[in-house]
Amino acid sequence: MDMIQQRSSEILVIIPAYNEEATLLRTISELKRHTPYDFVVVDDGSKDRTPDIIKREGYPSLRHAVNLGIGGSMQSGYKYADQNGYLYAIQLDADGQHRPEDIAKLVDEIKASRCDMVIGSRFVELSSYRGSALRRSGILYFHWLVRMLTGVRIYDPTSGFRIVNRSTIEQFSKSYPTDYPEVEVLVSLSKRGCKLKEISVEMRNRQGGSSSINWSKSIYYMMKVTMFSLIRKSFS
Repeated sequence: MDMIQQRSSEILVIIPAYNEEATLLRTISELKRHTPYDFVVVDDGSKDRTPDIIKREGYPSLRHAVNLGIGGSMQSGYKYADQNGYLYAIQLDADGQHRPEDIAKLVDEIKASRCDMVIGSRFVELSSYRGSALRRSGILYFHWLVRMLTGVRIYDPTSGFRIVNRSTIEQFSKSYPTDYPEVEVLVSLSKRGCKLKEISVEMRNRQGGSSSINWSKSIYYMMKVTMFSLIRKSFS
């Protein structure tokens, strides 16, 4: 059952969550400590205790009966943001990799720059983030793919730590890639002439649970995103 809230801010933090019982409480506790903004948890058909935690804590939430993936979760969040008139929406992953204390930097930058999207980046400046060799290789590959297709330099194209403005919320509420959307979205927005910017943030390793990405899924991810990015470029 969906649990909704009355809007009290111009900014909505969207927290997609799939089987995040180990980290959800800490993530939202940090969010409340560092920001005054509204938030909604999108429970993407979790099979662990995530729904029980949401219900017990009374978190504003949307629930999918089945797992739709990160793209489906984010589109549900953007639809919620659009319907409730939010001016900005932020993606904050439930696994603890994104630091809520950095949200203020994203908010300040999008208001000052009037960009359509501001991305929290691990690589636009030197940071403490290292990550696995597999992950870093994939990020470098997608950096060059986005640059080749759009001419835009995005050094952390797979970062999900992002803020978008009202017009982008409206666009995403209508159309959003279904899974692994981060790179496709950059290509689509760039070809529409939208203004994108990266700013430096610190990110942590996953604070609990396990990633759904392994070697075989990474290969599928790279092939799928490349194909659909090329299609989006062709039809933009």
